[in-house]
Amino acid sequence: MLVSLNWLKQYVDIEGIAPEELAEKITRSGIEVDAVIDRSQGMTNIVVGYIVSKEKHPDADKLNICQVEVGEGDVRQIICGAPNVAAGQKVIVALPGARLPGGIKIKKAKMRGQESNGMICSLQELGVEGRVVPKAYADGIYVLPEDAVPGSDALELVGLRDIVLELGLTPNRSDALSMLGVAYEVAAILSKEVKLPGIQYETISEKAGDYINVRVEAKENPLYAAKVVKNVKIAESPLWLQHYLMAAGVRPHNNVVDITNYILMEYGQPLHAFDYDSLNSKEIVVRLAHEGEKIVTLDEQERTLNAHNLVITNGVEPVAVAGVMGGANSEVTNKTTTVVIEAAYFEGLSVRRTSKELGLRSDSSARFEKGVDPNRVLLAGERAAQMLADIAGGEVLDGTVLVDDLDKTPARVVVSPDYINSRLGMKISLEEMLSILNRLQFDVEAANGLLIIDVPTRRQDIKIEEDIIEEIARLYGYDEIPMTLPEGNEQVGGLTPYQAKRRIVRNVLEGAGLYQAITYSLTSDELAQKFALKTEDTTKLLMPMSEERSTLRQSLIPHLVEAASYNVARKADSVALYEIGSVFLGQTEEQLPYEEEHIAFVLTGKWVDHTWQGEKLNVDFFVAKGIIESLFEKLGLTDRLSFSRTTMDGLHPGQTAAIYLDGEKIGLIGGLHPTERKQYDLKETYVAELNLKAILAATVEDLVYAPVPRFPAMTRDIALELDRSKPAGEIVEIIRQAGTKLLKEVKVFDVYEGEKMEAGKKSVAFSLTYFDPERTLTDDEVLNAHNKVLKALTEAGAELR
Repeated sequence: MLVSLNWLKQYVDIEGIAPEELAEKITRSGIEVDAVIDRSQGMTNIVVGYIVSKEKHPDADKLNICQVEVGEGDVRQIICGAPNVAAGQKVIVALPGARLPGGIKIKKAKMRGQESNGMICSLQELGVEGRVVPKAYADGIYVLPEDAVPGSDALELVGLRDIVLELGLTPNRSDALSMLGVAYEVAAILSKEVKLPGIQYETISEKAGDYINVRVEAKENPLYAAKVVKNVKIAESPLWLQHYLMAAGVRPHNNVVDITNYILMEYGQPLHAFDYDSLNSKEIVVRLAHEGEKIVTLDEQERTLNAHNLVITNGVEPVAVAGVMGGANSEVTNKTTTVVIEAAYFEGLSVRRTSKELGLRSDSSARFEKGVDPNRVLLAGERAAQMLADIAGGEVLDGTVLVDDLDKTPARVVVSPDYINSRLGMKISLEEMLSILNRLQFDVEAANGLLIIDVPTRRQDIKIEEDIIEEIARLYGYDEIPMTLPEGNEQVGGLTPYQAKRRIVRNVLEGAGLYQAITYSLTSDELAQKFALKTEDTTKLLMPMSEERSTLRQSLIPHLVEAASYNVARKADSVALYEIGSVFLGQTEEQLPYEEEHIAFVLTGKWVDHTWQGEKLNVDFFVAKGIIESLFEKLGLTDRLSFSRTTMDGLHPGQTAAIYLDGEKIGLIGGLHPTERKQYDLKETYVAELNLKAILAATVEDLVYAPVPRFPAMTRDIALELDRSKPAGEIVEIIRQAGTKLLKEVKVFDVYEGEKMEAGKKSVAFSLTYFDPERTLTDDEVLNAHNKVLKALTEAGAELR
């Protein structure tokens, strides 16, 4: 909402208050002022000019040499290229030395050899938005009224010596969508009175009911009033009216249309003007549209209506879409002489539905949607009749043609002062509360320890006790609410064990170089169960935003792969992402999906890239496996972790393993299948997903520290020839079980599958570490322990190389 302070002064006394101070007070009372706009800021030396003569420029077809009087006896030559410039016009002139918006400075200049001593200005060059400039002047200079005085201040004349407040209104404050609504608000803040516009006009003897009859067939329209004004003279509106409208962001058209728009901004009540002769009927019928019925609206677009759209008709065809926009077939034109003014109350829900279906929003529909004051509807119609008589020379017919079934009873709220103070934590006196409510012009009575408040119908946002409490608090001053610490038993906050472990997981992954990603929980039906550790019935949305976001996921991997593909496509050739999030498996007894928190990651591209050392390492299965192992080591679960070869659709059959914790499957790790990589345009890519809930729920014994050993360890290396399909992990487990208590560590340090190996075989080298913390081991002790290991390996079918 744009509020011109020059306009606002008509209704409330704001003299002596700086615009910035007023904006601060309004903001502190609950309506945010987004901007304070000085419409003349930076502009100087701009005056009214009179074009004495105009001649074509001898060397330029589109330029004119104008002799312009800019003060008594001061005539200057100015070159102008505007198509509508003419002798005898009063215009806006920027003299040499003048400044225009954007820091433009006007200087004496020569244009094609002819001297120019200034500039004849359009409104756009004075900072007025092109969308609000009258169409007659949209592509040229602005022509002033004949009574403008050459040399006088042009900015004052065109209403630019004005400050505009831009209000950021919340949807509930529909009352502030009007100048009077803002005036009531400002008057309450400043403890001033509101000066309502006086409405007084004469009528002629003819009756409005003899010209028009109103019939309402739809319950969506509880009030419809029509006034008739004859002998209207269509012309440009007075300058003051045009400039108030432009300051409010509304384009002037002609005096009749401008009057309806002026009252829209003044009262917040939409009106519509029909050309009486174009109605071709003495009847107005308000009804629901016929399915498929059409109307051409004022924007010259043909609209197809539905059976629940409310329309205004002439008894046969629609002439307006109720509360949204009028029809072109009854538009006020330059030939109009008799006008029918519509003042009506339309239900907001009906207007919103129609506006949304037709893709047509207007200032009118916005106000009906949020709610208009039912007690201002008829008043706005009367105000329009008065202005048509005063400005357009119209003759107002006697009476109003009216259908009125609208309940205009004010809402009543009863609340006790003690309850108000208890909710606010304050001690506001009863007298102060009454003063605030009276400043808001609420009818209030204090009786039996209660406040009985009849809320004006203009404030449709106030319905319950808490609304009254808010009004008192904001006008008393939010800054006056005391700051106190919460009362009660204090308890030191902290993380739960689950939260603490979850943070460790994040630290490990981010320490390893992975970045956290957050992806949608919703996916397509096709991807919902892809890569899932376990599958249950999927949960689908009844009204999804799209097919790609229709089903709750059962795996985190698909969206992480999409994220990796997205980044690679944008030249990020190395991607390492992880996500902690929920998957949704089946439904609980309450018909809600059962959530299980998982963790997943995706790796592609380079893992090490030390350019200065010439060292590069691409991600592979063992990089991904190492991340998981380091995570379990940090959680103290290394000795309970195991991997087992497996297969899964979408993963490489030779590079996929199931992950087990205490023998229970809790995850998977693998490389993307080449067909999957091709689909996502990825190079070698590895993924993993684990049931984080199961991991963090595992109990861990307290860590026990041992002294630094004083005795040396002894190592033995062995190389075994194995079937190529034999996992090294199985051999490690055999070695551990066969080794005595002296065997402390087993590591794989080499794998060879070269040409010297028999087909289908591989060589795997292991390093075994023997150690006793209490003494130095002898060669015989180590040999005995090592021989037990070799025997167990031989029995298992492994061959020593």
